[in-house]
Amino acid sequence: MPNRRTVSLAICLCAAFTTLLDQSSLNTAIPSLRTALDAGPGTLQWIVAGYSLTFGLALVPAGRLGDAHGRKWLFVGGLSVFTAASVVGGTAESAWVVALARLLQGVGAGTVNPQIFGIIQELFTGRERTRALAAYATVGGISGVIGPLVGGTVIGALGEQHGWRWVMLLNVPFGLITVPLALRWLPATARRPGTRPALDLAGLALLATATLAVLLPFVLPDGQGPPRFWWPVVAAAALVTLIAWERRYARSGRTPILLPALLGSRGFSLGALTAMFQFGATMSASLALTLFLQDGLGWSPLHAALTILPSSLGFAIASSQSWRLVSRYGRISVVWALTGSFLTLTVTAAVIGWVPAGQLGIALTVTQLAMGVSGGLIISPNQALTLAHAPASAAGLAGGFLQVSQRISATIATAAVAGVVLAGITAGVAREAVAHGLVICVAMLALATVCAALDVRRPRVATESGGREAPHTPPIASGAGPPG
Repeated sequence: MPNRRTVSLAICLCAAFTTLLDQSSLNTAIPSLRTALDAGPGTLQWIVAGYSLTFGLALVPAGRLGDAHGRKWLFVGGLSVFTAASVVGGTAESAWVVALARLLQGVGAGTVNPQIFGIIQELFTGRERTRALAAYATVGGISGVIGPLVGGTVIGALGEQHGWRWVMLLNVPFGLITVPLALRWLPATARRPGTRPALDLAGLALLATATLAVLLPFVLPDGQGPPRFWWPVVAAAALVTLIAWERRYARSGRTPILLPALLGSRGFSLGALTAMFQFGATMSASLALTLFLQDGLGWSPLHAALTILPSSLGFAIASSQSWRLVSRYGRISVVWALTGSFLTLTVTAAVIGWVPAGQLGIALTVTQLAMGVSGGLIISPNQALTLAHAPASAAGLAGGFLQVSQRISATIATAAVAGVVLAGITAGVAREAVAHGLVICVAMLALATVCAALDVRRPRVATESGGREAPHTPPIASGAGPPG
């Protein structure tokens, strides 16, 4: 009889691979999709960015719903929506239908992912949890490696007119296999007996409004929507109202969406900030480098992809082994890896500024490999250390908050860095522009390093029983369950 925990983890990894493969492979299909369906700039923007928008909006509500009512059916429902939307997009005859399908895919993926974190939190503790999260990160690295290659191969084999359709349909077989397995093997509920947390629907709505107001200006095409200065006003008003409502909601004895056990935890807050700055820096740096190689230097997509490929390979390999390092050294290992990432990105900016074109490819291949290795030693260890501070009853919510902070950071950072790089390319100063864009990323990595270092200095952490405190020992190194 297979071990239920092992099978459940495999199912979660399959779902993660399905959603991540779709996102990485579709980027290669955008040019052929645009030509085949005669998609305009506005529709194309929604096809590209709509997925991230609805993904980010769904994360926290889905995490809270999973905590309140169990994760199995939300996992199954989210993956079913994602798979069905893939079929709709892959068979669409109009660009706006593809855009709608991408929005629905984002909802499905954003519903599934908090359940993955919650299930891992529920089924694993200590070193095993770190290994499970490392496997999740490794799957992300593998999908990042093969996604563009698979997408390019499919389009090359089937042609631009129909190849993009099969790229969108790639994840359908994974969904059709994973959903029945999830129905059979996943735990029926993540709720503890006798608990039924309130959902705080008003808090969820206000949080969604604030998130939407932050993200929407960066995904709307220029000229669409209200003036840009209105969005910060809406976001600020929603946040102020949310804080006031949450205080009132908590005084009534119910559980608010801004859970004090999470936001009041120094370890969780610093870990979330570390993830936010690191993820935004990495995503925007990768985009800046891609824009520079293709638009600035005129390299082919394959040439550029092969130059960046060592980053994904290094990430996948390092992620699979990162649990060993963090189990031995705890949070300080994340600080070391962040420092390495900071130095590597600084060297990358110098390489772009000074290395001649003939040697640039080799030099960037080396720096990308180092960047991938350092990233692989950061993400899953930081997730494990951060989620260790989440109560078991809020594991899905904690995973949702962690991911939505990364989404917001990546959306804003990529928009800012891409603007700097594209403006420089247009002005004929591509090298200077991408160096300036990477400086923004370096600054974000510096902030991530500071946040991680502040958590190292924290002398004590709360135990799960509350009240009393124990000397600061990395929870995953001791093999204990998650502290409260």
